[in-house]
Amino acid sequence: MRILQHLFFAVLCGALLLNPIRLSAEEAKTYQVTGPVLEVTPNTITVQKGNEKWQLARDKNTKVNGDLKVGSKVTVMYRMVATEVTVKEPKGTTK
Repeated sequence: MRILQHLFFAVLCGALLLNPIRLSAEEAKTYQVTGPVLEVTPNTITVQKGNEKWQLARDKNTKVNGDLKVGSKVTVMYRMVATEVTVKEPKGTTK
């Protein structure tokens, strides 16, 4: 019985330690843009929003509900994802 108590305690502690890791792996916030489609390519969708043209990347995993074509009014859900980060050293620092 004592072994089962120790095993239960060890599993409980492990679960509590992994909880912060799960919370830090949160997905990026989802945004949306709505408007008529100006252009559709295999890699992009261009949507008119007011006076601005929004070009959004898409790939084989992009889910499309309906007939996506020029002139269709759409709502595109997207996330902002960093593709490259360059850290600049502050001026006046030397290595």
